[in-house]
Amino acid sequence: MFYRDERLALFIDGSNLYAAARALGFDIDYKLLRQEFMRRGKLLRAFYYTALLENDEYSPIRPLVDWLHYNGYSMVTKPAKEFTDSLGRRKVKGNMDIELAVDAMELAPYLDHAVIFSGDGDFRPLIEALQRKGVRVSVVSTIRSQPPMIADELRRQADNFIELDELRDVIGRPTRDARTDMVEADS
Repeated sequence: MFYRDERLALFIDGSNLYAAARALGFDIDYKLLRQEFMRRGKLLRAFYYTALLENDEYSPIRPLVDWLHYNGYSMVTKPAKEFTDSLGRRKVKGNMDIELAVDAMELAPYLDHAVIFSGDGDFRPLIEALQRKGVRVSVVSTIRSQPPMIADELRRQADNFIELDELRDVIGRPTRDARTDMVEADS
């Protein structure tokens, strides 16, 4: 699926990848993820997209965002929008699809292969546009969760589908809950 001399870029839909890995019961080790794709080709960029709650004193994702920023990832963030729905529930909205699509199209002339970490069907037209520019596109998500985390039309459009669960041994680490269980088992 990958050629050693091809120019790669990673486009990581942070919330989508987090949800897929969580559904499979593991956490992503982003250092290992970057190393894995550096091994597969010439990694030009690794983008990570996420919305942040700016008004909270502490955001649980802030340490990850800071770590990624200092460790080779191009961070693309924007403030999440908070609102109250018609039933009075507090909701947070932070869609990063446009930012990811714009970056992918801008980088396309310099790429041989784009790897999109998302199962969001909204990315199907992006994949089609990248392919028209001669870029091969792989999508990383999962069909092994219930329900599957990847839209069927996205999987069909991609040149390659990479099952996230098959990367578990290469880029995964146990979830915090599993690590706690392992420590208790060792006691």
